[in-house]
Amino acid sequence: MINSENETKLIENALIGQQSAFKALYERHVDELYCFLSQFAENTSQKEEWTQRAFIKAFNKLDQFNQRSSFKTWLFTIGLNEMRIDMRKKIHFENIDDKQIDLVDSEPVEETSIWYKAKAAIRQLAPDKRVICLLHIAEDYSHAEIAEMIGISEGTSRVILHRAKQELRTLVSS
Repeated sequence: MINSENETKLIENALIGQQSAFKALYERHVDELYCFLSQFAENTSQKEEWTQRAFIKAFNKLDQFNQRSSFKTWLFTIGLNEMRIDMRKKIHFENIDDKQIDLVDSEPVEETSIWYKAKAAIRQLAPDKRVICLLHIAEDYSHAEIAEMIGISEGTSRVILHRAKQELRTLVSS
């Protein structure tokens, strides 16, 4: 079973309209989703909006959740899709370059530290590489989960991550 018994019960209770189950699912996952989406947001309101829209969509479509993956994976997929929709709108309407999609620094880091170099290098990755890199390394998702989340094959996820790591090594060492 992918979801814990407790989470499965929460999902079942939410499906019958129990508000406390919705609240428990929200509280269980909101911080992780918010942190993950903040890696792609330009400001606080943007990451809050993506997180809120992801939960609204997840709760509205909870009857479509088939439990082939964990609820967290399904929710992160929805969050990623909300981010993509927003980015496509901005690119379409404002002609924003992908390089403007930036990581949010949670705390200042010395310019000479490896963390500063790593963050700077991750900022330079193309969005597809950045998403897969963060999902696999920072969020510990498997390639199978990533493939399902973003609609690619598992092999493609592996190749993109491999290329991202090569690019990061070059960027960090220079």
